[in-house]
Amino acid sequence: MTSNPLVSVIVAVYNGAKTLQRCIDSVSDQTYLNKELIIIDGGSTDGTIEILRSNQDKITYWQSGPDNGIYDAWNKALGHAGGDWICFLGSDDYLWKSNVFEEIMPHLARAESQGMRMAYGQVARVTENNEISCVDGNSWEYTRRGIVIDGICTFAHQGMFHHRSLFELYGKFDESFRIAGDYELLIRIFKDGGDAYFINGLIVAGMQIGGITANTIKLIKETARARQKNQLRVITIPWLISYAWAICFPFLSFLIGGKYVRYLVNSGKYSVAYLSYQRKAILERKNKNDQ
Repeated sequence: MTSNPLVSVIVAVYNGAKTLQRCIDSVSDQTYLNKELIIIDGGSTDGTIEILRSNQDKITYWQSGPDNGIYDAWNKALGHAGGDWICFLGSDDYLWKSNVFEEIMPHLARAESQGMRMAYGQVARVTENNEISCVDGNSWEYTRRGIVIDGICTFAHQGMFHHRSLFELYGKFDESFRIAGDYELLIRIFKDGGDAYFINGLIVAGMQIGGITANTIKLIKETARARQKNQLRVITIPWLISYAWAICFPFLSFLIGGKYVRYLVNSGKYSVAYLSYQRKAILERKNKNDQ
């Protein structure tokens, strides 16, 4: 790994004028200098284009026009990205503090030296008033099990740094997905093994509650399709519990508010994943004793 690798930040936006400036500033304010910002707009009509034009000195490349959703936008951006490491944001996401890239550099070097092509930290889910609802991001053992074995989304993509070789080896995002294309890509990369490097305690980005992933039932259905596409078992106990959570999500959100329901959802995911891990450990011990 070079001493100062280029980091590409890719942003997809559509009618994101309310939050886009915050996202742009969080990248341009990074104390780490070897970075680039690529923004793909889906043909916004709310003032987003004017924001992009007024920030051209902070943006390496941008374009605007009709697209097929966030994964189409990210794929277009990959064609213009020159970074050794790439991270993906939505227009309502933002880098958590100005020295995030400085702090993550030693970890990226360590990950690459160990043959790992992905490193990730944590993501704070925040309200419109910038109150932290919860913080996502756990050990790779937990995260990989959720993705590959349990069939639940135990990750926040905004905290992940992808080595560019991942896309050369495994291809780009599947644009037939509207919400779970990042989940499908991670299945494709890690279903047969492999490790990622977890940076515990480092919040990489803030993710505003709401947005496209708030459609929880559609998200659960797309995770099932992603698993089916990659010949993984679709119906698991954790997946069924997640489906039940998704059905209850709108009611709970109305009842207690988005901030607290997101905390409950994450607590539920952790509990399900922990029980699944414990069940696996018990079965392994039983098999060992039977031998």
